[in-house]
Amino acid sequence: MSELLFDINLQQLPDEYLAGEWRVADRVLNRTDPHSPLARADRFQLRTGHLKVAADDYEEQGQWRVQRDEVLGRPYLELEVAQEHTRALITRLRRSADGLSSQLNLYFMSGMEVQLVQA
Repeated sequence: MSELLFDINLQQLPDEYLAGEWRVADRVLNRTDPHSPLARADRFQLRTGHLKVAADDYEEQGQWRVQRDEVLGRPYLELEVAQEHTRALITRLRRSADGLSSQLNLYFMSGMEVQLVQA
């Protein structure tokens, strides 16, 4: 992704900026179970309320929504697939001026860090 990306103010982040097809560009598992659906996924699809996570050998359906903490208004992505229900702090969202390219950084409750790209 060589296009110029701009940081989005996370306290004013519209939920629709998260919708679409995302590809995992980088992942650090830390203490996360490497066999969990979210740790194995290489593709995330976020549609209004519906989540699909996929890898070459599986695909799972679920739900997602954005929650904000009451004090600072930081956005969390709440994800639910199969028997996995977790939250991930959105630490950074960058988008191109035309909105066609994006980069999303998530920090999960388990310690896993994921960088997603959309192009």
